[in-house]
Amino acid sequence: MPAPSISAAKPPRTGKFPIALFVFVFLGWTFDFYDLVLLGFVKGPVAHDLGLSHSAEAWMLGVALGTSGIGGIVAGFLADRIGRRDILAATIFLYSLGSLIAGLAPSLPWFLLGRALVGLGVGGEWAIGHSILAEAVHARFRGRAAAALQAGEPIGVALAALAGYLLVPAVGWRWVMIGSSATALLALAMRRTLHLPNQPSPHRPTWLQVREAKVFGRMALAWMLGVFKLGTYWTCYTWLPSFLVKEMGQSVGRSVTWVLTAQTGQFLGMLAFGHISDRIGRRPAFCGFSLITASAIAPLAFAWAFLSANPLLFWGAMLALGFGSGCTAGFGALLAELFPEEIRGVAMGTTYNLARTVQLGAPVLVGYAVAWHGLAGGLTVPLCLALCTGSWVWLLPETRGIALPRLAPATER
Repeated sequence: MPAPSISAAKPPRTGKFPIALFVFVFLGWTFDFYDLVLLGFVKGPVAHDLGLSHSAEAWMLGVALGTSGIGGIVAGFLADRIGRRDILAATIFLYSLGSLIAGLAPSLPWFLLGRALVGLGVGGEWAIGHSILAEAVHARFRGRAAAALQAGEPIGVALAALAGYLLVPAVGWRWVMIGSSATALLALAMRRTLHLPNQPSPHRPTWLQVREAKVFGRMALAWMLGVFKLGTYWTCYTWLPSFLVKEMGQSVGRSVTWVLTAQTGQFLGMLAFGHISDRIGRRPAFCGFSLITASAIAPLAFAWAFLSANPLLFWGAMLALGFGSGCTAGFGALLAELFPEEIRGVAMGTTYNLARTVQLGAPVLVGYAVAWHGLAGGLTVPLCLALCTGSWVWLLPETRGIALPRLAPATER
């Protein structure tokens, strides 16, 4: 029998927005990302209490990013085979368990185990949540729905910043991480009170069918886009908060203000990206927002002293940096539109989370760049990656407003 091609699936039966479904996946993603980035704001006290060297700190930061790729692949595969509701609940429970283990860890190996579980849960939750939402909304506002869901990311970062700067000095990092594990209650509520889609994929395609439908080529192009865009984010945000306090000698209060300014900009940028991408297309929206990011990073890199002496201009640059980063909100809709229904969970999870796994090397790359040319060298890395993002996206097909694809048998062609 001839291998299937990619065809259009039936659209949702109703144009109503699935509010209850959105709330649950939004909360799952928000606390998912909060758990992932929290360590960036508490790594100093953690390293001190556990007696860690600088090399051990690098592993501490990177292990969750590394395991997120594995989580995306495994959870996506299981969601396609078993059902998305149960696996989504399991991923939320997993990253909650990881936070609990990290908070109670008596030594570095236990702490790394907890962070590895956080990464596994985070990697699985993103793709499942986005695929469920994409399949439940009408094509005309799919970009806005995905962007609104992704907007939980800056909220998670803002919560992590507040926890790291304000709660940790009061109660300690352990209680902050133990408190993060309470998100497991969300998974329990999801299982008991909400009728999320839980059907496995309608049929299980063979490796040959997937290959001949040219899915792997799309995965490679989309993965590279993710490497560039997520690289822009992680090479900038993994070290900028501590740089503000330590190297620039800024007060905690001022650093919190600047970080929250960038996250406010990103939140607004994500919501704006959804509207713009639904109106003009995914590719021009990605390109335009990446150029905004680059235009904000350039003065931060090469005119830091001038901006520092003019706080309003500095805040404007941080706001623009966050706003341009809003194009991260485009991945949920874009990847759902690129991959067929039968393998959507595993394809989205693999593509996005392997791109995030590559960011394990982000702190190392930025460290070399800072050693080479200080702040300007460090920020040149995300500057170049932002320009690459704006260029690379044009290699992908435009998917705005299409019906979600599926692998169609030969008789349907």
